[in-house]
Amino acid sequence: MAVAKEKDLDFLKQALRLARERSADGLSGPFGAVIAEEEKLVAQGWNNVVRTKDPTAHAEVVAIREACRKLNTHELDGCTLYASCEPCPMCLAAAYWAGIRRIVFSAGRRDAAAIGFDDEWLYDEVAAAPGERRLESIQAMREEGRAVLREWSRNPGKVMY
Repeated sequence: MAVAKEKDLDFLKQALRLARERSADGLSGPFGAVIAEEEKLVAQGWNNVVRTKDPTAHAEVVAIREACRKLNTHELDGCTLYASCEPCPMCLAAAYWAGIRRIVFSAGRRDAAAIGFDDEWLYDEVAAAPGERRLESIQAMREEGRAVLREWSRNPGKVMY
């Protein structure tokens, strides 16, 4: 694993401050995130799952959404994500989809598991084949689905992402 730079520590401290401050009332999980581009703060987020009744409102996803809005793009390829804790599988996937190149985090996923935020099972579920997951997965109308994909692939106005 690479070593954090001095500027990384400043942004990581901001993520930790957000995690501490925004979770003090107990209605937000103890997670904060900051996104920077070329050593400039772009966005920040904190866990809002309970408050917004949105299971995807993790700190990292909130920060990614805000960064994309501010930069007017869906690609954050020049950005670094700083998180108070190692991102869960959803947040890690969101970082990949956004094209983030680096993640710097503080606490690890096992540290989070020790206080009740255990995502290890989800890491295992994501790696499992659809028929082996706890979440029932049924494939139906495959040819119709493939037809939609083929139509889109032939669309000259499509934007790849």
